[in-house]
Amino acid sequence: MNLPNKLTILRVIMIPFFVLFLLSGIGGEAGKWIALVLFVVASLTDLLDGKIARKYNLVTNFGKFMDPLADKLLVCSALICFVELGRLPAWMVIIIISREFIISGFRLIAADNGIVIAASYWGKFKTTFQMVMIVLLIADLPGKGMFYLTQAVIWIALGLTVISLLDYLVKNRNVMSDGVK
Repeated sequence: MNLPNKLTILRVIMIPFFVLFLLSGIGGEAGKWIALVLFVVASLTDLLDGKIARKYNLVTNFGKFMDPLADKLLVCSALICFVELGRLPAWMVIIIISREFIISGFRLIAADNGIVIAASYWGKFKTTFQMVMIVLLIADLPGKGMFYLTQAVIWIALGLTVISLLDYLVKNRNVMSDGVK
């Protein structure tokens, strides 16, 4: 197994520990900071595994499958935890997770027709704001300024989630037509 795939597996292994420290209260106040470190390290492994895989031509079918799955598991786990913690309403989390399922299904249909759907700038902006949102929600820093900053980032992340979904669907609408090959 190559290094990028090991990093992907490490990211998946980190998820239950991240959830444990975020939700359980283990470690008291330090628990949220441990969860934050785990989330940031897991997110950085995502950047690192992709760079290594492309630079050294280590792209594998396992990596193509597991890397995006690991990303979705990490982000979805965090979002679901925030519903449990009362930091995000369930309807927002449902919209964000639904977008991920829709795009994943869309990409599967496209791949079946020999079409590769690359990540768009809207999707990259969405991911960036979601990651910042998650970091802010984990840190849960006090003060009105932090509250308003966090709220702004949440709404921007949600807006970019919807915009990126619509962008993918409109730009690739031919994927859903019956005669595409």
